[in-house]
Amino acid sequence: MALYKNSQVVKHSDHAAFDAIHNPGIAAPDAGIYRCINCSHEIGIAKGHTLPPQHQNHPDGVAIKWQMVAFAQHK
Repeated sequence: MALYKNSQVVKHSDHAAFDAIHNPGIAAPDAGIYRCINCSHEIGIAKGHTLPPQHQNHPDGVAIKWQMVAFAQHK
């Protein structure tokens, strides 16, 4: 689970980007923290970088699916 210390630097959002589920091997549509919905592993990734097709400690035979949990907003 993503953690934070200073609540003044994070903001709640209902943006649809948080609802999308992404397959591994595609370009991350936004920079941020993504979580595997099947094993809870989290990664930080830049926009346009490839979402990993595998990661450590993922159960064999279980699909890797990524969901954004924190959006890195650029101004």
